[in-house]
Amino acid sequence: MNMFERLGKLDRRWIFLLLAVVCVATLLTEFRMPVRVSREVRSIYEFVDSLKAGDVIHVGIDYDPNALAELHPMAYAVMEHALKKDAKIVLTTLSQNGAGMAEQLMLDIIDTMKVQHKKDIKYGRDIVFLGYKPYYSIVILSMGENYRIPFPSDYYNTILDSIPIMQSIQNYDQIKAVIELGSGNIIDAWIADANARYGVKVALGVTGVMAADYYPYLRSGQIIGLMGGMLGAAEYEQLFQKPGTASEAMRVQVSAHVVIILFIIFGNIGFFISRRKGGSVV
Repeated sequence: MNMFERLGKLDRRWIFLLLAVVCVATLLTEFRMPVRVSREVRSIYEFVDSLKAGDVIHVGIDYDPNALAELHPMAYAVMEHALKKDAKIVLTTLSQNGAGMAEQLMLDIIDTMKVQHKKDIKYGRDIVFLGYKPYYSIVILSMGENYRIPFPSDYYNTILDSIPIMQSIQNYDQIKAVIELGSGNIIDAWIADANARYGVKVALGVTGVMAADYYPYLRSGQIIGLMGGMLGAAEYEQLFQKPGTASEAMRVQVSAHVVIILFIIFGNIGFFISRRKGGSVV
């Protein structure tokens, strides 16, 4: 029995163990994984980079904790980039499980801007979190008329008109773009209700398995850019020249994929050798 045949009969638990070892070793090893930046991610970066001081963007944190690993790095990178350009952010969540994540994200970003960029980001002046409301399609349409219809107050029950950043914002006319980070049907509502109905620019960040579904919207011009999964987040981090959790995760992901591909190749070689000899591989 040759090496390939032995691999064909290898207990799968050894494969899982090797994968675990490779992932841990890669995570503990410092090296840069080259990332080729796609046009759809670059277009979002260039839009955010073109923002002027005082411009306002709307960021939607519309995903559940199960998509946090892929979409949180996008949110960190985009929001940090916008605040570094002295833009302002209106933050909402239309996912019932997103409020806690969105609030923590905002607080982390405020701390990061203070420590790493020496910028004193003030809640209410530079960023505001409006919180969660149900019936996302109605909320998106209502914000197109007036933010105060679905959100008379922010997440902390402060009346919107008393918040400095919201005093100059009535609807999407005062918003430069919506950057929607989502993992469900809420994404479609932003395209259909915000872009198609009110003409506001929309950029998307979605999970890796969803990205292919939204390229037609990119081609038609209904969205200005698209970030897909961990790779999309890593691309944005590379453009921002600040590697974060997505760039680190790409090392692990690529290493694990290489191991899996090698086992598939060796397993198939062993299978064909065994079949040629008239044997069988279990």
